[in-house]
Amino acid sequence: MQIFIKTFFCIIFFSVTAGSVTAQLTITGTVFDSSRTVPVKGVTVKSTGGMTATTDSSGHYEIGANDKDSLTFIYNNKPTARFAVKQIENIGNFDISLHIRLAEKFRTLKEVRVFTRSYKEDSINNREEYAKIFNYQRPGIKTSVSNYSGGGGLDLDEFINIFRFKRNKRQKYMQNRLLEQEQETYTNYRFNKTLVKRITHLEGANLDTFMVRYRPDYQFTHNTTTAVFYQYILNASYQYRKELLTGPGINDSH
Repeated sequence: MQIFIKTFFCIIFFSVTAGSVTAQLTITGTVFDSSRTVPVKGVTVKSTGGMTATTDSSGHYEIGANDKDSLTFIYNNKPTARFAVKQIENIGNFDISLHIRLAEKFRTLKEVRVFTRSYKEDSINNREEYAKIFNYQRPGIKTSVSNYSGGGGLDLDEFINIFRFKRNKRQKYMQNRLLEQEQETYTNYRFNKTLVKRITHLEGANLDTFMVRYRPDYQFTHNTTTAVFYQYILNASYQYRKELLTGPGINDSH
């Protein structure tokens, strides 16, 4: 009888525990100011379930909640409206922008805008549209299975493609070109004039020259955090201004 009671309570305990674990979710994202480019540090994120998190120097947060909870973002004691967790489409990338500008003293929050980054959607669409080229692999000797006999044999199409040298060379060239364009577009997306101007306060010809001379490569742009990337732009602007003062060139208007 005692064994039966213990087993019964164990079943109930694990059922309740399993239910609470499956209901627990992790919501992550980044909080930006109204420019949608500058991350906001020190924003408190609260769930109605009692969990609390704070955005780091990159504006990133991570908080646990269940699908019955709601989230509130609080900056300088000004809370936003609540966001129901069950209505968040992508809990792994729930980014928001607050109606504030970090370059100014804080304002009362008037609105909150939830947005998705169109660059990601464009990149996915581009990959889907040119999937055959992106997924191109150098042809080799492969086997195929007959739909009738079920037996294996040489894949004749793949074998013939081995000797289509011009076609293979063209496919490889197109694949490399698409990859280069994808990387160039990503760098343009992060290293854009609007952002650089806001950080450096450069304008006109000086801004144009800076964009070319200090354009980062793809690997650096892709692998660095937002905070490190912005610091690079700021440090580069200091170096550029020093060059303007010590050498011949266009005089800075600021």
